[in-house]
Formats: sequence, structure tokens, C-alpha cells
Amino acid sequence: MGERIPQEFIDELVARTDIVELIDSRVPLRKASHNHVACCPFHNEKTPSFTVSPQKQFYYCFGCGVHGTAIGFLMAFDRLSFIEAVEELAQRAGMIVPQSSKQQDYYNRHQGLYEVLACAAEFYQQQLEANAYQGQVKAYLRERGLSGSVIAEFGLGFAPPRWNALLHYTQPSLKSHLQAAGLAISKGENRYYDRFRDRLIFPIHDYRGRVIGFGGRLLGNGSPKYLNSPETPLFHKGRELYGLYQVRKSLRRCDRLLVVEGYMDVLALAEHKIRYAVATLGTATTSDHLTRLFRITPAVIFCFDGDRAGYQAAWRALETALPLLGQGRQVQFMFLPQGEDPDTVVRAEGQMAFEARITKAMPLSDFLLNNLRQKVDLSSVDGRARLVELAQPLLARIPPGVYQDMLLAHLAELAQLEQATLIRHLRPGKKPMAVPPLQRLERGAASPTRRAVAILLQRPKMIQWVDKNLSLRELEGAGVELLQKLINLLRNNPYLNTAALLERWRDSEMGRYLEQLAGWELLLTDEDMVLELQAALERLQVQGAEQRIIILSNQSSLTGAEQRELLALLAEK
Repeated sequence: MGERIPQEFIDELVARTDIVELIDSRVPLRKASHNHVACCPFHNEKTPSFTVSPQKQFYYCFGCGVHGTAIGFLMAFDRLSFIEAVEELAQRAGMIVPQSSKQQDYYNRHQGLYEVLACAAEFYQQQLEANAYQGQVKAYLRERGLSGSVIAEFGLGFAPPRWNALLHYTQPSLKSHLQAAGLAISKGENRYYDRFRDRLIFPIHDYRGRVIGFGGRLLGNGSPKYLNSPETPLFHKGRELYGLYQVRKSLRRCDRLLVVEGYMDVLALAEHKIRYAVATLGTATTSDHLTRLFRITPAVIFCFDGDRAGYQAAWRALETALPLLGQGRQVQFMFLPQGEDPDTVVRAEGQMAFEARITKAMPLSDFLLNNLRQKVDLSSVDGRARLVELAQPLLARIPPGVYQDMLLAHLAELAQLEQATLIRHLRPGKKPMAVPPLQRLERGAASPTRRAVAILLQRPKMIQWVDKNLSLRELEGAGVELLQKLINLLRNNPYLNTAALLERWRDSEMGRYLEQLAGWELLLTDEDMVLELQAALERLQVQGAEQRIIILSNQSSLTGAEQRELLALLAEK
């Protein structure tokens, strides 16, 4: 993980995070007694064995054994690094992640780029209001039906037609960053000119709301019609999506995201109260795009023109999406009439009619199989065999699970094959997953050390029942050492919950052991659990006393204090 984020921040972050709400935003959960359950998103199953505990702030699958905290879930499900998962949760909780020295060094090296981009955004917005250009640009914006509130929210601006307007506006201390930020182009011999001229400007923001690049549209004749910032240390068009920051800012919970192709599409939809649209930046959808979208919503809908180019772009998006499909994730495709785009359609039809189109979007499975069906003759054995051959490499890219199984069932129906026969051909030699046994903590089960650790881990508030004079000093072993550390930690931090405790030992052998114990079922009432904890600790104290008696008895000579200690231990025994 490199330099660690302060543990106190992780404790607070975990305490503020509701793991049930987090997971339910990606995998629909249903309440079952004190927990919430679902079919596991990490393996194929028909009966729910994936359990989320609001008390422990922990998830566990009794089918495949996956388990972890909210941070661990984001790392596994969204394929994030530890730092990215922490930043994701921090943003949800309204917290700012403290920067390590390495992160601070990165920021210091790029601070000038952020500052000059912010300066440029301010300049372009000022120019949009300038008298010299107001009539021309405002007339265009009125024609496109954009209100002042949407223009202000998305920070639209205008780049004057002069070659060096931004160069002259930028303060001297920032001018050296203009080229690296993609705002100026070199003419050689330390001479530069503005990249964006005579264009309506669309600032592009990162997930924190910082400007990282721009898009520019010509209002008159010329080429290219649209111009984006080049690749820079801050801006990578294969990762960024226009409007995503505004979506996250305006919607607390996002049930679906609509992916369109243009800046004006996003703005027109926002103007008509459709606040869940984002746009790619002149490039095909990438796996980075989709990974970022699936962090926010389980449902992604692609919107394309209904011409040949639109269907080709949709097929490329489908191929990109296949490896990212899993439990709870959906991809759909929406095709507009030829020659139309979301901007023109929503302005002509309005919000309700446009959203009615969205509800009729084609599921990925239908788009995939319909496309393949058009390439074969299903009335012949040869054609049906060819259908299976065409589908095989595509289905193999989908992670195993319910979604893949349902697609196989549909394919088997089209090919007129038994599903078991089709699976045997598509998954040769696949072995069933080994399922670990379900662990339960019942009265007197497991060793005293393991019982005590499991109870304190899952019910940290029971530290109040641990004798303050408890001593395990004569006992040896990693388990006893862990128990003593756990007791000391909870005495000093009685507010910690199960998830926070697990994060203390993340990425360690002991952490993996604790995660296993966190998955145990404690089949005891709270009163019985107190008795079980005290009994386990008393047994450990007895073992410690016995060990101390052996040590003292084997010494050739004892001090007066040691003799009194030995007599007291023998009397207690």
C-alpha cells in the first residue's frame, strides 16, 4: 500500500460508512433477520449465501468464503486499489483523505497545472459574459435551449478568436505550465499561441471537481468542429467522462447512467431534468470508463445513433463490457432515429418521452444474440453450430455467474441443444468450486483463545466485561499475542467496530485469520456471550498460572517474592 493513510482516519471512515447501503447500491440486498442477504456477486449460485452484517460492518459468503469490510468490498467488486477504495468511501462520507508525503509530492509537482487550468476556466467564463462576444455566443446557447443555471453549473465559457488572449491573461508565475496543461502550442523559439480560439468551451472536471481539461466547439465554419485537450499528466480521455462530476454532485443515489456521445447531449438532458447522463470524450468506451461507471451504478445504458456507425460503436462497447459483467450489473443499448442525437430528441419530445425511450433500451444479451443470429441460418444444423462457434469467445469473456448461465440457457434454446451439452462444449474440464465448511461458535466450541478473539472481534463493546487485571504474560503463541493486542486496543479505543479492527491488520497473516473469525456465526445470546468470554479468559488465566508454576518450580533458587508468588498460585489451584 506504500505510505499508509493514518489509522485514525481509517477508523473514522469505517465508522461513518454503512456497508449495507454501499453494497446494496451495487448488489441488491434483502433483509433476513438481523442481516441482509443476496446471491454472491463473486461466484455462481442460485440460493443466497452472501451475507452482510450491519452490526459487524462486514460481508461474508458461506458458499465461496469471500469476506471483508466496506473497503475490501470496493477493492474486490470495483477492482480498486486500497487508496482508491478509501478515496471512494471518503467522498461518499464527505471526508478528505490526508495526503501522504508521496501523494503530497505528486500534488506539488502538478499544482501548477491545476492552477493554470483553473485560471483558464475562469478566463473563458469571463469571456462568455464579455460584451464583445455575448450576443454571438448567447444567441447560440439560446438556440440550443440552455438556461443560465445549467451554463453556470457546468462552467461553460468562450475562447476569443485572438491567438494569444489566454497567454496575455495568465499571470507570469503560471505561464510556464500552459503548454504542459494543453492550453498553449509551441511555435518554436519560446513562442506560443492559444490552443482554443473562437470556441464555446466545456470544462472537464475530475471526480473532485477540479478542472483537468477542456473541450471546444466552433460556432462558425471551420475544422475540426470539436477540439479536446491533448493527453496531459492530468487528463486522459480514455479514463474521463464529461458530466460525471455533476452527476455525482446532484444525485445521492444513481440507479442508472446514460452514456452519450457529445457535450451538448449531456447539457440538453440536464436542462430537461435528466441528470444521469455522461459523455465520452471523442473516443470509444474503454474498460476504465466502464469501471468508473460501475462504481456509481449497477446499470449503464449506451445511447447511439441508429445508423451503421452507431451499431458498430455499440458492438465495440459490448465487447468492452463483457469482462466487467457480473451479479447485479446491467448494460443496455438505446438507438435513436438516424440523424438524431439526444440533444435534438429531448428538445423535440421532452423529458417523459425521452425517458420512455430509455425504458425500452435493449439488454446486452438481446443485442449480442440478435447480432449473431443475423449472421447464420438457424433453420439448418450448420447454421446453429456456427452460432455456437461465434458466441463461444464472447461468452467466455463474461465472468462465471448467473448472468453467464442465463445467456448460455438462451443460446442453448436458439441452437436447439440441451444446456448441459452446450456447457460441456464451452467449459471443457471445468471443476466445481470447493466450498469451505460453515463455521459456528457455540457454547464451549473452539479453543479458549479463539473463542475470546472471535467474541471481542464481533462484539467489541464486550471489552467492558474483561477484567482490567487480566494477565496473559506466561502464555505463548501468536493467538495469545493477538488476543492481548486486541484487548489493549479496545481498552484504548472502545469506539472501534468490527470493520475498523479488521482494517488494523489489513494485508497481514493475522488479518486473514481475523477475517475468518469475523465470518463465524455466534450462536449465543448476548448474556451467554458474556459468560462464554469470561469463561474463555478464566481458562486462559488458569493455563497461565499453571505455566508460571512450572517455571517457578523448575528454578534452582527463588527470591522471597517468587516463593510467595508460587505459594499463592498453588493455594489458588
